[in-house]
Amino acid sequence: MNVSFEPEARLRIDKWLWCARFFKTRSLAAEAVERGRVQVNGQGCKSSREVRPGDTVVLEAHGQRWEVLVKGIAAARGPAPVAQSLYAESEASQARRQAEAERRRLHSEPAAQWHGRPTKRDRRRIDGLGD
Repeated sequence: MNVSFEPEARLRIDKWLWCARFFKTRSLAAEAVERGRVQVNGQGCKSSREVRPGDTVVLEAHGQRWEVLVKGIAAARGPAPVAQSLYAESEASQARRQAEAERRRLHSEPAAQWHGRPTKRDRRRIDGLGD
């Protein structure tokens, strides 16, 4: 797999996000960019925006906020260790994500245990809570 760390290397932001494994498909990456969940160097962007090594990318994906520095450009999507070499996450971003994960672990959402519509039995239990 060809990875370039040269300053003149560039790649579309949606393809870079996909190659760096922030998104499972390129269309999901493009959708996140179009919805304004990705910023390059502090500015909103379109999918066609090219990133280069040295650019700062801020993205919101999967309920998390990432602040990363682009270190390299890959010609194609490859294995996870190679994808992780394409960027460096800031210390503040890592600390924020770990604190959020700890908060979610300790304070789970009460409705998270329910899946789909309540059954007749569940509904009777819910109605009985008010008595």
